[in-house]
Amino acid sequence: MSREIPFLKPPDQAAFRDHMETKVANWIHQWDGQEPLLAGIIGIPLSKPSISHSGASTTPAAIRAAFKSFTTYSMEYGVDLQDLAVRDLGDIQMHVTDIVECHRRIEESLRALYHAQPDLIPIIFGGDHSTSCPSIKAFVDRHPGQKVGILHFDAHHDVRNFEDGGVTNGTPFRGILESGLVEGHHIVQIGIRGFMNAKPYHDYVKSKGVLVFTSRDIRRIGIDAVLDQALQFAGNGTDVLYVSFDVDVIDQAFAPGCPAIGTGGMDPWDALDALYRLGSLPQVQGLDFVCIDPTIDVRNVTSRLAVQFMLSFLAGVAARSK
Repeated sequence: MSREIPFLKPPDQAAFRDHMETKVANWIHQWDGQEPLLAGIIGIPLSKPSISHSGASTTPAAIRAAFKSFTTYSMEYGVDLQDLAVRDLGDIQMHVTDIVECHRRIEESLRALYHAQPDLIPIIFGGDHSTSCPSIKAFVDRHPGQKVGILHFDAHHDVRNFEDGGVTNGTPFRGILESGLVEGHHIVQIGIRGFMNAKPYHDYVKSKGVLVFTSRDIRRIGIDAVLDQALQFAGNGTDVLYVSFDVDVIDQAFAPGCPAIGTGGMDPWDALDALYRLGSLPQVQGLDFVCIDPTIDVRNVTSRLAVQFMLSFLAGVAARSK
């Protein structure tokens, strides 16, 4: 007959827990495969296509670890998220060496997911930015006969040529524009920074009709004015919107765990409020966060920031019903 040993608990039960608060880690649990969902967390652990050395494949695990640091309540936005049907759908399994196969799996998995959960808002954590092109392919196919607009937050245009390096984390929007997936005049790039891009690539996006707001534009006229114009532009003639958020759009002082850090980036509060506003819009039906490298982060601060971004977006989603 076994004896109970006082205070010896399984690892997941031994930590301190305050019964008055709900942690995100206790709210966003694994999806059972059946429950109808409002939104779902999807990990894409891929970083092999990154031009620079990157541990972005470890991001989904770092994000989940950071869930323990946050509660579901925000007094700023006046919302408690714990009753929203948001679950963790797991990671899309990547091929060990074949990048083309990895991208095919992303597209195939998301197509099947959208078929199973037609109303799901995907919240995708890469992975490097190359994951956004197959993600957006599946998103566009999910909306047959409808026009898709994209709001792309990034320090970089991400339209590098294919001749010098093939498909990389620097080419997702080249792929989107060249394939005709989304028309240039339905794409807005926000937070692009000087001395981090080449003139031919800036000229390229402008020639395709993309609207570009620099980080300096945000500082000078404010994020609300930028979003007003961005939504008018990307929403003109479109039915649904997708948000692709490269975390290196944030200044390196606040997001040190990105492969391509730099000064002069966005302030976190501008991004938090922007994502809340975007979450509140029924047209916004998809979101990805990319290009975090937890292996070079400081105390997981960049992954934690991305979780705050996700929660602010979901606070906006909760406001839709109001």
